[in-house]
Amino acid sequence: MYAIAIEDQRLVWREQEAPSSIAADAVRIDVAWAGMNRADAMQRAGHYPPPEGESEIPGLEVSGTIAEVGRGVERFKPGDKVCALLAGGGYAEQVVVAEAQVLSIPTGLGLREAAALPEVFATAWLNLYMEGAVQRGERVVLHAGASGVGTAAIQLCRAFGNPCFVTVGSQAKLEACQRLGADAGWNRHDGSFVEPINAWGGADMILDPVGGEYIAQDLQILNAEGRLVVIGPMAGRDAQVDLARLLMKRQRIIGSTLRSRSPRAKGAILDALHAHVWPKVTSGEITPLIDRVWPIQEADTAMRHLTDNANTGKILLSVSGEG
Repeated sequence: MYAIAIEDQRLVWREQEAPSSIAADAVRIDVAWAGMNRADAMQRAGHYPPPEGESEIPGLEVSGTIAEVGRGVERFKPGDKVCALLAGGGYAEQVVVAEAQVLSIPTGLGLREAAALPEVFATAWLNLYMEGAVQRGERVVLHAGASGVGTAAIQLCRAFGNPCFVTVGSQAKLEACQRLGADAGWNRHDGSFVEPINAWGGADMILDPVGGEYIAQDLQILNAEGRLVVIGPMAGRDAQVDLARLLMKRQRIIGSTLRSRSPRAKGAILDALHAHVWPKVTSGEITPLIDRVWPIQEADTAMRHLTDNANTGKILLSVSGEG
């Protein structure tokens, strides 16, 4: 098969060995589309290696057609159209993944749209409603609101009754987030977000993929009993924490990653998506937001678009281009 290899921090489409066998609880997927995520850029730079035993090929989500099933697989059969959450291997013509990490495509969506669902909606659901334990009516702050995860999280907040405030990098991105359902927002180039968010009412929960100097400001806007869920270190891994504020306001800081979780844990997250989110996707209340599409052979160009923070929503790579 052909797949992406990382060579001198370049993404090169070349022939590689296909997965030769599958476990009893796994399926083989002929990949149609692959979603691009910031974790892929971190892997290319050498900062985020795949979990032990997982493919060195980047790519954390795909859509495609089931080509083969293990003898213990019950939910799928060859020919089924699916999307999948991966620990790696998605930038390829084929991928093998545990059945638990595979979902049927929501009714009414094609393979192209479905590739924009698994990673961002699993990340958003996990960190808002499982790790962050957000309850209806609680106020949420989303940093990098125009990202793939951010645009998914805005829609979840709108659908499940949580006012949300976004921070973004441009006026155009702010307007796009408000069209999706964000209640308010702030352009980070206008200075600190502390005053405008506190004037809005503060945050009961913050989803932060930025880290670095944002952490000290996060604690200034976090209400009593508030939860700060940190999912990335885009601005650096070192941060200042005011322990007195943390203690007096009974705030909690939670670190969270999705990629390294077990197939069983990922399956539990996808089961929640299927139960709570897929019906809203089918009805059109929630939609995958696709920014741009590139052929898989142009993955390097697509990743520059991502690392330049030029996207609003998901970047997709066309592998077979089906559906």
